[in-house]
Amino acid sequence: MSRTPRIIDANPRCPDYGGACVTNIVPALLGPGGTDKLPAFFPDIVRGARQVVLLVVDGLGWHQLQDRIRQNPSCAPTFAAMQGGAITTIAPTTTVTALTSIATGAAPGEHGMVGYRIDFAGRVVQMLRWADDRGDARHRLMPRDVQPCPPFLGATIPVLSKAEFDGTAFTEAHLRDQKLFSWRAPSSMVVDVRSLLARGEKFVYCYYDGVDKIAHERGFGEHYDAEVLTADRIVADIASVLPAGAVLVVTADHGQVMVGDRTSLLHPDVTRHLSYQSGEGRFRWLHANSGRADEVAAAARSHHGDVAWVMTRDEMVDGGFFGRHVSDVVRRRLGDVAVMAKADVSFDDPADKSYFDLQCRHGSLTSDEIDVPLLAIGAR
Repeated sequence: MSRTPRIIDANPRCPDYGGACVTNIVPALLGPGGTDKLPAFFPDIVRGARQVVLLVVDGLGWHQLQDRIRQNPSCAPTFAAMQGGAITTIAPTTTVTALTSIATGAAPGEHGMVGYRIDFAGRVVQMLRWADDRGDARHRLMPRDVQPCPPFLGATIPVLSKAEFDGTAFTEAHLRDQKLFSWRAPSSMVVDVRSLLARGEKFVYCYYDGVDKIAHERGFGEHYDAEVLTADRIVADIASVLPAGAVLVVTADHGQVMVGDRTSLLHPDVTRHLSYQSGEGRFRWLHANSGRADEVAAAARSHHGDVAWVMTRDEMVDGGFFGRHVSDVVRRRLGDVAVMAKADVSFDDPADKSYFDLQCRHGSLTSDEIDVPLLAIGAR
């Protein structure tokens, strides 16, 4: 590692599933009370809105955004002017899990999309590609069976997302039965939002992934600032086409931690009793050989406890990290021991071939990863 790791938080953050959490955005906006009876964590400008656009900016963490605004306000002028504050995302802080929670309003323990790489009876599937080391897993893992919760409280609403995601198993799992308006350039979102609101749609869902991509590939710096400014302009452009009585709400699925080359394998004393690993670099699930879970947990605490929180599956479930209820089906998708980075480090799994050299990463339960914005702006 290039330098001494920086400890981000002393204790893991548990998502606020009962309050200011991404799981509660859609149920509040689409529930029977609508925008007239929103929870206290919503910005005031959303209350009483006749139309709502919800934009999820992948990877736009609250603390990273605030750092940009403090250091260079010109890279996020629209974000800086919006009403709102920070809420929590879910555990683990990864796109698969968080986007499913945002769309369904369900905690991970209910919807079952509990990570980037999930264990299904001994086969570890990368959920964005819906594939394992044998290839496409869709023939044996039907998206509707893997994720049973209907999106948007069972309503059918317009969804604006990248064309390349059309027809994928992950899209079917978390956005099934929706009216898809695919875009190949972000500017198309603005055109489609204007059209959809003009024809009377009450709720529109948009997704933009640029900030996450640049953070992964370039880390924090000039490229990241330029991408935040691009996202800021998209927000400003959407706000500019809102009719009277409409609001744009912006949130994110997770934040980011700059890791760079501070990656390492788990110690041999840990891995010698493992069958395999799932999860991702900052939130590793360890699947122990039969009867070895306690030894694996002890070894992980001994060798990695200085930079990571180590908890057993029971500790994670009983601690409410995946919500109040974790079904037996979902419980079987978890590993025996969780290793979650509390420093700016990541743990490699030789079996995970899907990563290129990432700069920023996420997945763990630090403030940098779990705090995301909930911001709003009205018609101009």
